Amino acid sequence: MADDKDVLRDVWFGRIPTCFTLNQDEVTEREAEPYYLLLPRVSYLTLVTDKVKKHFLKVMKAEDVEEMWFEYEGTPLKWHYPIGVLFDLHASNTVLPWSITVHFKNFPDRDLLHCPSNSVIEAHFMSSIKEADALKHKSQVVNDMQKKDHKQLWMGLQNDKFDQFWAMNRKLMEYPTEEGGFRYIPFRIYQFVCNSIEPRGASGRASGFSSRSGDIGRQVASRRVFPPILCKFILTQVKIPFAA
Repeated sequence: MADDKDVLRDVWFGRIPTCFTLNQDEVTEREAEPYYLLLPRVSYLTLVTDKVKKHFLKVMKAEDVEEMWFEYEGTPLKWHYPIGVLFDLHASNTVLPWSITVHFKNFPDRDLLHCPSNSVIEAHFMSSIKEADALKHKSQVVNDMQKKDHKQLWMGLQNDKFDQFWAMNRKLMEYPTEEGGFRYIPFRIYQFVCNSIEPRGASGRASGFSSRSGDIGRQVASRRVFPPILCKFILTQVKIPFAA
């Protein structure tokens, strides 16, 4: 990984110029000016927008403020997707700066997960790290790390500190040559479609949660949005909202 440090830095410091504007239906005491920010592609919206929130709260009454959420051209933006993924899914062909609308009421519960604090983001991030390590190293690396190592990994992301983050993340990326390499290479497929993928059973009726992952995998693969590859779908018993 040391040979790739320049590439890793370029990826880490990738930024998206963004213009945040307050939704016109929000009640304000005076006109709200737009707020401009360079968003890091590798982070999460709710983790890097404290300045955005403080900026718009200056023109709003406390009783009119609920949970902040974002949308782009009518589509609520999922905070648990990395910022770079959100941009590539929804706005890769748009003219910069990326224009995001800020809301403080009418939270879309059917489309978004609530994010009351940074601890929720941390839990999601660490869960993703553990899932990936389970596939690559049978969870051996994560289990050998101490709590302070997990915290350093998270704080590196939260504070946008490349060296702090990669001092720990390097362990997760080490290639175990004595074991013939990684067991599996984890990756996550993000696909934005206008019509939702509805799982169906053999009878044609909507199937239950237990078969959704497999059905989705087959439907995505059948659309040939990627070159032919070998995929293994692992079904868990954890019930996650389908809209997530």
